[in-house]
Amino acid sequence: MPSLYSADTPTFATPLTPDLVHGDPEAKREEIRQYFHQTFDAYETLFETLAKPEAYTTRADPLRHPLIFYYGHTAVFFINKLVLGKILPQRLDAHLESLCAVGVDEMSWDDLNEAHYAWPKPEEVKAYRDRARAAIDQLITDLPIALPISWDSPFWIIMMGIEHERIHLETSSVLIRQLPLDRVQPHPAWSVSDDRSEEPPANALLDVPAGTVVQGKQKGSRFYGWDNEFGHHESDVSAFKASQYLVSNGEFKAFVDDGGYQNEAFWTEEGWNWASYDGHGMPRFWRKSDDGSYRLRCMLEEIDMPWAWPVEVNYLEAKAFCNWKAAKTGKPIRLPSEEEWYRLWDHSGTPDVEDWQRAPGNLNLEVASSSVPVNRHAFGQGFYDVMGNVWQHTETPIAGFQGFEVHPLYDDFSTPTFDTKHNLIKGGSWISTGNEAIRNSRYAFRRHFYQHAGFRYIESEAEIVIPDDRYETDPDVVPHCELHYGPDALGMENYAEKLAQVCLDAMHDRKRGRAMELGCKVGRTTFELAVGFDYVLGLDPTARTIRIGVEMTDKGYTQWEIPREGELVDFRQCHLKNLGLDASRGKVEFMQADLSNMKDLYKGFDLIVVNNLLERTYDPAKFLAKVHERLNDGGLLVIACTNEWREDITAKANWIGGHKDATGENVITLDGLGQHLSAFKQVREPLDLPFALRRQGRAFDAYVSQVSFWEKQG
Repeated sequence: MPSLYSADTPTFATPLTPDLVHGDPEAKREEIRQYFHQTFDAYETLFETLAKPEAYTTRADPLRHPLIFYYGHTAVFFINKLVLGKILPQRLDAHLESLCAVGVDEMSWDDLNEAHYAWPKPEEVKAYRDRARAAIDQLITDLPIALPISWDSPFWIIMMGIEHERIHLETSSVLIRQLPLDRVQPHPAWSVSDDRSEEPPANALLDVPAGTVVQGKQKGSRFYGWDNEFGHHESDVSAFKASQYLVSNGEFKAFVDDGGYQNEAFWTEEGWNWASYDGHGMPRFWRKSDDGSYRLRCMLEEIDMPWAWPVEVNYLEAKAFCNWKAAKTGKPIRLPSEEEWYRLWDHSGTPDVEDWQRAPGNLNLEVASSSVPVNRHAFGQGFYDVMGNVWQHTETPIAGFQGFEVHPLYDDFSTPTFDTKHNLIKGGSWISTGNEAIRNSRYAFRRHFYQHAGFRYIESEAEIVIPDDRYETDPDVVPHCELHYGPDALGMENYAEKLAQVCLDAMHDRKRGRAMELGCKVGRTTFELAVGFDYVLGLDPTARTIRIGVEMTDKGYTQWEIPREGELVDFRQCHLKNLGLDASRGKVEFMQADLSNMKDLYKGFDLIVVNNLLERTYDPAKFLAKVHERLNDGGLLVIACTNEWREDITAKANWIGGHKDATGENVITLDGLGQHLSAFKQVREPLDLPFALRRQGRAFDAYVSQVSFWEKQG
């Protein structure tokens, strides 16, 4: 494999994301192989900048795991998705593939409590990465390939893993930038630009005419895309003025010198709370010396402040600067919307990736491993850095387009961010590669997060209305909202409430300290259990449903819309206080977990409830074999199961019941549970709980769950 960098080039020779439609299939196989290895190599090379083993376990950011997690995470992601898609027949290291699976975005269900983790050594993770690389390379050799490569192709999953690693190439570089300097070391592949001219250019506002913006792509597009990029969105954008350059360090310094970080009037409430907490009083990567001079922390070193480079701030700081500038100039200065950024793209004539000979700006690791002055890369109509240098903050929280649907193997890539708390960044940075460097890319982060991101401002009278109270519309989540919090269906008792009552009744003479519900969905049973327990942990494999429980915990209510008939919908809202559950908010926690590969830390429970999840996992026997280790002595295991075993979810060899044994005798699920739960005694007769998932006003999917009770034997 050719070297990614050399002394003769400023940085990596990074390939563009492959065209998945055109070409010879076997040639495409080799192109993807090369793309995979170059991606894997680039990520390995990034971690060569860590100077000592302690750097891997130092928390660079209190809201993120240490870098050892991310070193393993990208390879683990590959294997987990390939196993889930039944493309890879077996795991490489179940422990590591659980440990490094979840916890990248400060979601409430990301367990960032470092007391829970005994991190592996870097060499152990490196050995795992080598095994994963070999396994994936072999799949690239063996898998059938045909063009176009579409969502249902195994090669789409290969591309998913590659593009996912390229995202983490960037996000991990930001974490490395936040490590103490004694934890990092120079590296020839990651050299800061020598272009550090002293004087920043004077910014100016240039006209952008009105026009129609079309966003979204359709299935069959030439390049890999994440789910939120597909669909269709069309908007008419009014004329506005946009800053010629990105805001430079020099331009931003005027805001700092004017006491911008100390004046609450310029900040949103969220922004002021962050600024007060942060207390740095200037951008995070700025350093101020006793003599009043400034330096800039780059990824691996500090340099004298390059005032012409773009300032790097989070959304909250960018918003405060715009408010300050509006007050100073008397003009309606603000950040652009996503649609306005695309209008600037179209107006400037910026080419997309299929028309590149090379990247049109400081992008794709083709110029330097840092920013460069804001007046170095001209685009069109007088604008600079429409793409590249640093990402550009927008006013737009991310949401799906009309026609949005999730990929079945990565259903929580986008939807957990559809919460109005994650704002879109556009244009890419110097380290943005692959999918990040195309027009249709859509990435969003929490407003207080740092990336290699800055901003340009616009002048516009048009108001941006930001929805702050969304209704859930996900067709896979809404039926569970309706089941848990909606009106009783078909005259049935509320299933989620009834299951909790049954469990509490069974625990009436037992210790009720800690409980865990597996398959919590949107959380009603978890909240109900907290009435009788000191603490309840709700776990589910799908973040799309967990976020409803998190929303209930944070706000005390949730709301959704349910199709009534045709295009008509009903709007629902439910408050925990109206259910008598408001006190439960302080006693519950929701996290994401894979039942077949759970982390060891989930132990010490008096009650474990498995809620219609056993038959929806790929290796239920693995969970059953170790569940006794998660329960306290005398603890109770309650299993609710529809006994619906399906080969598209669970390989027949892994079914707990619903099959014939070697002698030809029937094995029902209840008997199968008894065979697998040798450390337990069945203590009650099973009972049936019916429930119905409402798909629309008069259409339901009906089930009957069999609930069995198992006591751990001493």
